[in-house]
Amino acid sequence: MRENVPFDADDLAARVLHRDGLILIVDKPAGLPVHAGPKGGVNLEQMFGALRFGLPRDPALAHRLDKDTSGCLVLGRHRKALARLGKLFSNGRVGKTYWAVTRGAPEADAGRIDAPLAKRDPERGWWMAVDPKGLPSATEWRVLARAAGLAFVEFTPLTGRTHQIRAHAAHVGMPLLGDPIYGAGGPAGARLHLHARSVSVPMREGHPPVVAEAPPPPHMAATFAAMGWSA
Repeated sequence: MRENVPFDADDLAARVLHRDGLILIVDKPAGLPVHAGPKGGVNLEQMFGALRFGLPRDPALAHRLDKDTSGCLVLGRHRKALARLGKLFSNGRVGKTYWAVTRGAPEADAGRIDAPLAKRDPERGWWMAVDPKGLPSATEWRVLARAAGLAFVEFTPLTGRTHQIRAHAAHVGMPLLGDPIYGAGGPAGARLHLHARSVSVPMREGHPPVVAEAPPPPHMAATFAAMGWSA
């Protein structure tokens, strides 16, 4: 999302990465919630009227991304498509890849985090913590580049828990840059460096999955450039 410039429905329509009769995949901007919170405010869902593209109803969210996370967001265009998407997501059949910048990284170049997650505070249901009594949670990762105490890391969540990547990354000592909840924040109030880079959705049995990729948001692209990383 452009700094200090309002984001509107026309901007959202211009960020469609894939469109067919069943689903849409849009490039969600960082800093904009997907739906209204308790305090209301501008959100992506209120702009879905611009994404009908000839159908009688607005598309609907098939999953969620955090307010400050950018990238691939999948929408269903009607009830049957949403039912199919619900099964795919709940059964772990939707492939998701995230890009992140972390403060530090293990010496290894790749690995897997198996650490159950549970709500850390009942009053803040989105705040997660590693807990042996929590739900099974697994994330694969690989380091794409390192520089100046930072790492460019690709994460592949194998389960779909709230804040899974953020909590898992912090748990193994590589908190995300700009993460005020699980990480160390960042210099000069750095924004969260987490981006839903790609998604693979097997909507039709016997057919290739729908695949989409989203370019990194401006603040992450700037970090990549400053570190001399090619993304």
